Amino acid sequence: MTDRYLAEVLTPAARAAQQRYYGRSLPALAPADDYEAPAPLGDDERAFLEARDSVYLATVGAGGWPYVQHRGGPAGFLKVVGERRVAFADLKGNRQLISTGNLAGSDKVALLAIDQATGGRLKLIGHAQALDAREHPALADAVCPDPALRRRVERVVTIDVVATSWNCPSYITPRFTKGEVQAALDAQRAPLERRIAELEARLGAATRPRARP
Repeated sequence: MTDRYLAEVLTPAARAAQQRYYGRSLPALAPADDYEAPAPLGDDERAFLEARDSVYLATVGAGGWPYVQHRGGPAGFLKVVGERRVAFADLKGNRQLISTGNLAGSDKVALLAIDQATGGRLKLIGHAQALDAREHPALADAVCPDPALRRRVERVVTIDVVATSWNCPSYITPRFTKGEVQAALDAQRAPLERRIAELEARLGAATRPRARP
């Protein structure tokens, strides 16, 4: 979907900036309206999105200001619920509801998903809506990442994806979750314990008093 993504976001001003700084610009693409319906999410995009435990969602308010908010939960909290649709449970938070209010005025959103461990980065744009969980209980049940959190689900945010684009991993500092660190330690524990036992045995043999002839 990269061509469609650029057709949507690559403005003449952006191309002019490219020309100024790099002496050339990306070629102009066909207008976004000339593209057919957005392509379904590919297997790589689906797997990447459903493995995330954290994303950033950008909306635009009535005053024209962009607003970026973090959304997270257990790995897999972001669900692919259709060929071009993703959804997540919006849990009770600080009660400001700025993102929800923004969506009432403009449904255009951008979402950034990052894998800090590998540097993988996927951007998507689409049309979103915030659905009252009380009016859509079955959907809220389906996207709730943990039954223990079900009471905190106030809304379900769905995004009909228009386009996606993979970014390079440059300047993404590798970071690992507690679970990833623990898994790496557990993988090394058995061979380390065997090595420690071997060295202790050798040390014990070397320091054991020898029997007199």
